[in-house]
Amino acid sequence: MTTRPTFFTPAFRDGASEAFGVPIIAMGATFIAFGAAVAEAGLPLGWAVLCSAAIYGMAGQIVLLGLVAAPGGAVVPAVVAATAANARFLPMAVALSPLLGPRRPVWRRMLALPFIAITPWALGMRRMPNLPEPDRLAWFLGFALTTWVSGLLVTSAGHLLAPALPPSLRAALVFTNPFYFALLLAGDLGRPGVRWAVIGGTAAAPLALWLGPAWGLLGAGLLGGTAAFLWERRRAAGPEATR
Repeated sequence: MTTRPTFFTPAFRDGASEAFGVPIIAMGATFIAFGAAVAEAGLPLGWAVLCSAAIYGMAGQIVLLGLVAAPGGAVVPAVVAATAANARFLPMAVALSPLLGPRRPVWRRMLALPFIAITPWALGMRRMPNLPEPDRLAWFLGFALTTWVSGLLVTSAGHLLAPALPPSLRAALVFTNPFYFALLLAGDLGRPGVRWAVIGGTAAAPLALWLGPAWGLLGAGLLGGTAAFLWERRRAAGPEATR
């Protein structure tokens, strides 16, 4: 029995084509703003592209930029802080893993790990359950690679266009992708567990301000998500759980 190749299958091409449109526009707006912010901080284009390629998470990228660009900013603490800010991708990877298709060979599933970010994760969670199991990983890689490459290109464009982008516009563009993600969640409020996850995350959001940029997202997500999970499990258990 032969294994179908991951790349250039119809599922891979379908994933790539679905990335074009709103997903790339939403991500592109955010990455353009990041590229412009890097230029304003006096850092070179290569730094901006490498940061987008390696971190691929806007919260971690902004934390890293802020700490590196600060007077006397040290690289190692900045990298640690950026890693902590992107630690939210760990539970996302755990949730996505069962949807990636056949478990063997393991190395093929590991190809998805570098591309688990907000947009690929959100669209993958919506789309992959409806795909045949052998096609899921190929679809995800097609979608994720397309958005990742696009993110690098628009980061470069933002760095070059920085003089034409006023600070107020850059600040607005940064929130385009999170707003798109919020709309995706709003569309899934009827799905089991999603409603309480949104409520729990919203209620815990002020905790992020108290914990600071490095640990705020992780702490608020952990608290809000745990509370939502426990509440949903108790609700699903029925009246017996309250006795």
